[in-house]
Amino acid sequence: MAPDPHDSPSADSPPDDSPTADPRPDGSGSVTADPEPGGTAPDGAAGAGKRRRPFRLDLTLPGCWGALLLACLSFTPSLLPRGGFLQGLICGISAAIGYGLGVVAAYVWRAFADRETRPASVRSWQGLGIAAVVLFGLAFGFGQYWQHEIRALMGVTEYSVPAAVACPFVAALVFWLLLTAGRGLRWLYRRAAGLLRRWIGPRAARAVGWIAVAALAWSVVSGVLLSGFVNAVNEAFSVRDDETPEGVHQPTSALRSGGPGSLVPWDTLGYQGRAFTGSGPTARDIGAFTHRSAQEPVRAYAGLQTADDAETRAERAVADLERAGGFERANLLVMTTTGSGWVDPAAVDSFEYLGDGDAATVAMQYSYLPSWLSYLVDQSKAREAGRELFDAVYDVWSKLPQDERPRLFVAGESLGSFGGETAFSGEYDLRNRTAGTVFAGPPNFNTLFREFSDHREPGSPEIEPVYKDGRTVRFTDDPTTGITPADRPWDGTRVLYLMHPSDPIVWWSPDLAFTQPDWIGEAPGGDVLEEMVWIPFVTFWQVTADLPFSTGVPDGHGHTYKAAYVDAWNAVMRPADVTPQDLERLREVIRPPEE
Repeated sequence: MAPDPHDSPSADSPPDDSPTADPRPDGSGSVTADPEPGGTAPDGAAGAGKRRRPFRLDLTLPGCWGALLLACLSFTPSLLPRGGFLQGLICGISAAIGYGLGVVAAYVWRAFADRETRPASVRSWQGLGIAAVVLFGLAFGFGQYWQHEIRALMGVTEYSVPAAVACPFVAALVFWLLLTAGRGLRWLYRRAAGLLRRWIGPRAARAVGWIAVAALAWSVVSGVLLSGFVNAVNEAFSVRDDETPEGVHQPTSALRSGGPGSLVPWDTLGYQGRAFTGSGPTARDIGAFTHRSAQEPVRAYAGLQTADDAETRAERAVADLERAGGFERANLLVMTTTGSGWVDPAAVDSFEYLGDGDAATVAMQYSYLPSWLSYLVDQSKAREAGRELFDAVYDVWSKLPQDERPRLFVAGESLGSFGGETAFSGEYDLRNRTAGTVFAGPPNFNTLFREFSDHREPGSPEIEPVYKDGRTVRFTDDPTTGITPADRPWDGTRVLYLMHPSDPIVWWSPDLAFTQPDWIGEAPGGDVLEEMVWIPFVTFWQVTADLPFSTGVPDGHGHTYKAAYVDAWNAVMRPADVTPQDLERLREVIRPPEE
């Protein structure tokens, strides 16, 4: 019996149950399958299956239109300036998605119209070629203009002409690789379905074949490629963890972990731990700034090599903090680190300067991975570390006489804010158990951050939400210009979130692929172009590509928070006798020299 002509496979339709396919360059570039033995060749081409045609990577007209459309849209602006190679990557991925969408759309239309694939005319292909040259050229030109505007907003001067020229070639290569991978999966599916039809019915063979190929692809990507990549990076950074940053030396002060009498040996602190305890302002530095006597700050830290599990590391860090007299200071900061144990010097230095050195900070490492990778694959470790460290500190702090307790503060940046949040159940818990909090660049999946933002007052924008009249929790992108709502009281514990409108860490979410977020539909922030719009699939990959480069922009943009910590801690700590002139001088101290 001849097969149903409506099930004839083609390149612009999802794969059928045919075990093999014979690509044939007809007018549409469609791929036509060999007829089943004893069957009738499609389109009346009897016996055509006996002639083997040379293999060509044929493309379908609907797929090419979809690829062209999304490739052009990929040049629309995102949050950060992009180089030519990165733009090429995004363009190639978007084009591959567009091709798939075009193929599926054509298949669905034909199914509703109950018609077969028709050869595309030469004139149709010529029209596509002309449109591709014109539209891609316009998109590329507008893309360069928008990138220039974003660089101007952020004060970025770096621009590579060769990289910009390479963009289309990178896009073509990425598109070809993804298309080849997709057709490889289709070939596997057809082989699997063909084999399964020997034992089960055609429909069951198709379903089981797709499930088997999808499971294989997922296991390869997540279980082999991703796990292998993460393990390789983890191994590389574990080797680096044994090194010491240039210019950093073992402390000679007993007030630092790794120094004389410390319960945490210097060689167990890790790369970032040694950077933290081996640097920072001294009593002399602070006194020179304040023009009055100051104390030497206390810094306690535990690295991955200090203990095998998070609970024990937290206990060791807190024990060293107690040994150094950290609980006898006026201000005590629990700092949750980012992935590799990094503590932003700007956050702690500002805290120590504004506290006249009468301050102590404790932190610990929970991973070898860099922040952006930990952000994607190491969230559970950040959650555990944040909770264990705060609980260990709070256990000692809560047993002290009330009039002898230091003011207890919490801080974290990026994944550190995620870990820091996990020690608390909500607004009242933060208010009752801390004297103040500063979280910078919170990831979009932070539980409390999402709760505060999603339940903001009607009319307040997502980039600067107002939660419960700002009685405890407030948000700002620039604390030097005031913190909303300025006309309402902010008594007791103050919780402040720093988040730049251009920070991809704050705004990235898998939901970007299918859902327009409020922050794009609202008026843009000061360093985001008005031309940024939400496009399904495209915006997700644009913001995803921004993640690894989120700190490669000047201070005050992207995921770079430096001088803002000065005014943030001033608002939360409320130190006495600090003038606007003092804050400006301290910003110059905290801001990186190149800024």
